[in-house]
Amino acid sequence: MTKQKIVIAMLAMFVSGILLSACNQEDIGETDAGDDAEIDVVTSFYPMYEFTQQIAGERANVSLMVSGGDDAHHYEPSAQDVAEVNDADVFVYSSEEMEFWAESLLDTVENDDLIVARAADGMDVFDSDHYDEEDEHDHEYESEDSVIISGENHHYHTGEMIELTADLESDVEYDDWHWYTRDDSDSEWEMVSGQGSNTFSYEAGNHDFEVKAALYDDDHDVYAESEPFEIDIDNHDDDHDHDDDGHDREDEDDHSHEDNGHDHESDTIELSGLSEHYHSGDVVSLEAILHSDVEYDDWHWYKRYDHNDEWEMISGQDSHYFDYETSRESFEVKAVLYDDDHEAYAESEAVQVEIDDHDDTDPHIWLDPIYAQEQVNTIRDALIEADPDGEDIYTENAEEFNTELQELHEEYEAAFEGAENRTFVVQHQAFGYIENRYDLEQISIGGLSTEVEPSPSRIAEIGDLVEETGAPVIYYQSGANSDIAQTVATETGTETAVLHDLESLPEELAEGDLGYIDVMRDNLEALQLSIQ
Repeated sequence: MTKQKIVIAMLAMFVSGILLSACNQEDIGETDAGDDAEIDVVTSFYPMYEFTQQIAGERANVSLMVSGGDDAHHYEPSAQDVAEVNDADVFVYSSEEMEFWAESLLDTVENDDLIVARAADGMDVFDSDHYDEEDEHDHEYESEDSVIISGENHHYHTGEMIELTADLESDVEYDDWHWYTRDDSDSEWEMVSGQGSNTFSYEAGNHDFEVKAALYDDDHDVYAESEPFEIDIDNHDDDHDHDDDGHDREDEDDHSHEDNGHDHESDTIELSGLSEHYHSGDVVSLEAILHSDVEYDDWHWYKRYDHNDEWEMISGQDSHYFDYETSRESFEVKAVLYDDDHEAYAESEAVQVEIDDHDDTDPHIWLDPIYAQEQVNTIRDALIEADPDGEDIYTENAEEFNTELQELHEEYEAAFEGAENRTFVVQHQAFGYIENRYDLEQISIGGLSTEVEPSPSRIAEIGDLVEETGAPVIYYQSGANSDIAQTVATETGTETAVLHDLESLPEELAEGDLGYIDVMRDNLEALQLSIQ
């Protein structure tokens, strides 16, 4: 965001010389109402453009800023964009969670009379983080079964393996187990990656913590869970080696490694695969690359939340690949390669894994026909404020379009009424509002971020869920790379189909003169392949 702000500010220096030429821009997403137009409106991306166009009719010139295949999330406004907004009467966008750049743009624009319509204002939007149930772990469930944890020791030493077993008092067929840890009762529960059975195998770190187990049913709701169990780490005076495998844990934890006679000053570990940022629940997939040829393969990965924390080894990460599901907090990670004497041979520089949830809000509000009506009303009010004489036109047009949106909503309700299978599998987690509105279940291969590809283990997990639920179709977004969806479909013997998230209007639909209502009906038809 800072980089964008600087770029936009620099571009704004040239605005005065561009204002006259900006009006000559020819854009696919522009409607010229000619002499009848009373106001000029700039919209951010496709749904905002169509909603505004439906309301304005011939009374406004409506232009589209993000067109074609541009990414509405990470778009960088040009000098001409700044000029157009400077010259406009109204700017329409959805929310900062969708258009990350909108705030910087508006800070740069020098138009005191500009009316800004943030179409998501006043909505009761929900946190659609796919991993909320697992991360927060604040469940309500009807089962009276209790989970008992056994195998605990009185205390553990750093580096010692903690081996626990979760047993359910009754006999059920569910086997979808998850384990969670937290530092204390004031901390959030974090799901432990790689612990997918009723047994818990975890290497003790430096600090006490709590652990609990949860069993999920076939609907992926919590069936039963254990009470929190405290793990006591007692290292006494650290006068002896508590590590069964011979590692010097003091060296591992503070990483003040000595070379111990090895001449490997040129050996460096480079971490590749890091994304600019992640959302909670995304999987961080990194590779540690050693720039020399050695036979050592004893890898360990460590994390810490800030420079004042000690490094803690991450259990289950014992190869040069790092495959880790994020929670809500940013952290640093580094890789260490040990030699045959269990001494650190080389280690990487620490890299920052940045968690940016943008308030954990799913931005795809326009995909809910009810919320879309509220967005239409917000845009209508902004146009009326800019052009009071056009109030009757804007009001009438908005009412007509909202009637179409209500009919669309009723079509969705009727189509899904009585459906027994209410689960659908998507490549990108963009359909949470449809899921919530119509009581469906969206299983997402990836998270809200389109930048982070799911890990092989996540793809395998989705494959298992597809087989469990019997989902017949894997959906991917129009314009997106479908390789991941195709991989899951091939491995599970299912088909692939397109769902439109409408972040942009696909070229083939634009050429067919199809709009929002048409595309949403296409989505409904596609969803009915799964929702039956």
